[in-house]
Amino acid sequence: MARYTGPKAKIARRFNDPIFGFSKALQKKAYPPGQHGRGRRKKQSEYAIQLMEKQKAKYTYGVLERQFANTFDRAQRKSGITGEILLQLLEARLDNTVYRMGIAPTRRGARQLVSHKHITVNGEIVNIPSYNLQPGDVVGVREKSKSLEAITDSLAAHSAQKYPWIEWNKAEMNGKLISLPMRDDIPENIKEQLIVELYSK
Repeated sequence: MARYTGPKAKIARRFNDPIFGFSKALQKKAYPPGQHGRGRRKKQSEYAIQLMEKQKAKYTYGVLERQFANTFDRAQRKSGITGEILLQLLEARLDNTVYRMGIAPTRRGARQLVSHKHITVNGEIVNIPSYNLQPGDVVGVREKSKSLEAITDSLAAHSAQKYPWIEWNKAEMNGKLISLPMRDDIPENIKEQLIVELYSK
């Protein structure tokens, strides 16, 4: 499975956003990486700003270029606001939903759980992180994996924050995707309109 495996702190500093979660490096060095990071930054072009926003979205959701382009193409073919639909499709990925439910502390950890066949969808094991969920689908932990320390620790540490599009059943260790999220409910700091403008060129 292709995925980004490079330094996370460097990417977070580039976007000045903790896109992989809390980062001490971002607190200590609130400027871009590299020998010119502290220097005066030249004004970015419109294209550069749009490209940076796309890159941020890709790193945030752990999607590589071809997958991201395919997801955008699907969003464009649907009726509605393309940018919002793009984020909804990214949020509806199985790995992202496992992360939102608190089964894994990070999206990278969620991808690993899915790939190692610890996660079920509607009672069936699914090991494809990019699997696209539909409203009504139930995502759960496989019976044999419910005592896995990585999962129990993550659920224990998961905050009480609830996402309105997800219904979590603590006793059964599963959750239902009630609906696709509204844009205002998605907490990611992504300016999706800039991505739409980039692909429209």
